[in-house]
Amino acid sequence: MTTHIESEEHKALRAAVAALGRRYGREYLTRTVAEGKPLTELWSEAGKLGYLGVNLPEAYGGGGGGIGELSIVLEELGAAGCPLLMLVVSPAICGTVISRFGTEAQKRQWLPGIADGTRLMAFGITEPDAGSNSHRITTTARRDGADWVLTGRKVFISGVDMADAVLIVGRTEDARTGRLKPCLFIVPTDAEGSQKRPIDMELAAAEKQFELVLDDVRLPAEALVGGGEDAGLLQLFAGLNPERIMTAAFAIGMGRYALAKAVDYARDRTVWKAPIGAHQAIAHPLAQAHIDLELARLMTQKAATLYDAGDDIGAGEAANMAKYAAGEACVRAVDQAVHTLGGNGLTREYGLASLITAARVARIAPVSREMILNYVSHQTLGLPKSY
Repeated sequence: MTTHIESEEHKALRAAVAALGRRYGREYLTRTVAEGKPLTELWSEAGKLGYLGVNLPEAYGGGGGGIGELSIVLEELGAAGCPLLMLVVSPAICGTVISRFGTEAQKRQWLPGIADGTRLMAFGITEPDAGSNSHRITTTARRDGADWVLTGRKVFISGVDMADAVLIVGRTEDARTGRLKPCLFIVPTDAEGSQKRPIDMELAAAEKQFELVLDDVRLPAEALVGGGEDAGLLQLFAGLNPERIMTAAFAIGMGRYALAKAVDYARDRTVWKAPIGAHQAIAHPLAQAHIDLELARLMTQKAATLYDAGDDIGAGEAANMAKYAAGEACVRAVDQAVHTLGGNGLTREYGLASLITAARVARIAPVSREMILNYVSHQTLGLPKSY
């Protein structure tokens, strides 16, 4: 895929990460998933090479770049067949929130480890009864002396079993109005009263999904991100825009991997006199998939550029559009790749069938395509809200 609009530094980063990805490849991911293990070797090496923390401040061990650089890392690992889902969570969401809003002590405690891969932080926002409606979050934090006490349930939390802590979105009561307002807390995974349960998924992934039950989990005052109660909403959106941009990069990488497999197959597979890729019924849908992925990547680059420039409002619109476009492009690319291979597309040998399920994730998480269409309808187009 062409990268003419990217800087030389970005091109060099792409090439270096692509080389790392090729050394591991799809076989590594497939074998690790079959063994029920996390992608520890790749995560550790990517951390040592500085790729996990490219978006974090240099003062805390990061690369001093932004989400633009981190999205390149995830896309290229995905294109090599071994994406790291926790890149979306640990450095992109949690690292961003802590670097932008954390206290000095929180930055020193967490950012260097997140950057080099020796510490991992998960993110907990989704609840069984809240779904996409963050205003219905019922996980609450109440003061008890100098401490906070958290109670609630979270679901679909990636990688809790690997994480040192979870960045939990809860709500505190405003003393003046009595209304609940969002706040973010750093909750150690071994905290007393915290219990994790794996969710049985059809999705074959190295990163497991969990339900987390918080039963009167007592936390010190310094567990509250930033130390104050008034920036919770800002903190939340500071993490959600990078999440959407990184999900787009994840989807584009997966789509590129599937498309490359299909193109190689269509170039070599001969049934009549010419390779099947000579037939327009095969070639045109693959060309369309390539175009869709390129367009999604352009919007992802726009979203990352706006976010890294500090334009949170502009980035919000672009990040939603990028995530929508990338999710659709990924699903279509994977579907066409499997179709191109026919029966071989469903064999373990070619490794495409598992992507059919994985590709759906980009359409439904972290926010569904319908909610993005809602966002664009009323935020961009000015149409009335339906909810």
